[in-house]
Amino acid sequence: KDSFHHNVAALRASVETGFAKKTFISYSVTFKDNFRQGLVVGIDLKNQTVLLQGGEALPFSHLILATGSTGPFPGKFNEVSSQQAAIQAYEDMVRQVQRSRFIVVVGGGSAGVEMAAEIKTEYPEKEVTLIHSQVALADKELLPSVRQEVKEILLRKGVQLLLSERVSNLEELPLNEYREYIKVQTDKGTEVATNLVILCTGIKINNSAYRNAFESRLASSGALRVNEHLQVEGHSNVYAIGDCANVRTPKMAYLAGLHANIAVANIVNSVKQRPLQAYKPGALTFLLSMGRNDGVGQI
Repeated sequence: KDSFHHNVAALRASVETGFAKKTFISYSVTFKDNFRQGLVVGIDLKNQTVLLQGGEALPFSHLILATGSTGPFPGKFNEVSSQQAAIQAYEDMVRQVQRSRFIVVVGGGSAGVEMAAEIKTEYPEKEVTLIHSQVALADKELLPSVRQEVKEILLRKGVQLLLSERVSNLEELPLNEYREYIKVQTDKGTEVATNLVILCTGIKINNSAYRNAFESRLASSGALRVNEHLQVEGHSNVYAIGDCANVRTPKMAYLAGLHANIAVANIVNSVKQRPLQAYKPGALTFLLSMGRNDGVGQI
């Protein structure tokens, strides 16, 4: 890709015309000559090189893996695309939402509740149904009182909730595309007629670039096992940060920034032969945007 996607704001970009351009940041403008665009196809640990599609090998003395996670559009944008094409994909999504009177959001984690809230805030006249396989909404790390507040905001906005039900015909459904009629079915026998289905589940660790090189260092989730210094187990010059690091904290953008600070400091310290810093998770800070006028937080 030629730009960084600030996917924290991706759901707003899915409902508001012109917002997507604020969520993509050009790598070349930011890093200038220090940016190299290419698809990583492997890591050669013996020769300490990163292998790019096309055969180029980039040598390294230290390596930071920050490959993040993948998931369904519009919450994530995983396509290899130009910045302009990526922005256009979100503008096209806005038009699909605008065209639809009835919308189903599948998944009631953070992305799902934010998506439903964004739609009802921008277009209160639309009928939005959120289907979630669990009883409680949002992330399990949140306090019950916070999760209840999320539910109350959605109900206040007029979102219809189908909880403890799982969509049973998901593979048959068109995603992110307006249709005159779509029938969504659940495992409890409920049927919902809609014009648009938006999927907000199925986040996976993006480890394809290094899976073979670090196969023995992968946790069951696909994330890399790291020590307290965020070094990949058995590799003192390789660090993993963000979603791809197997750190026992929620996968959130601001925590990835904290990881980055530790990794960079430890590379400098290792070169200067100074003690390494340890990553110590603090109290959980969690913020959910529930449309432009509402939000829920835990501090």
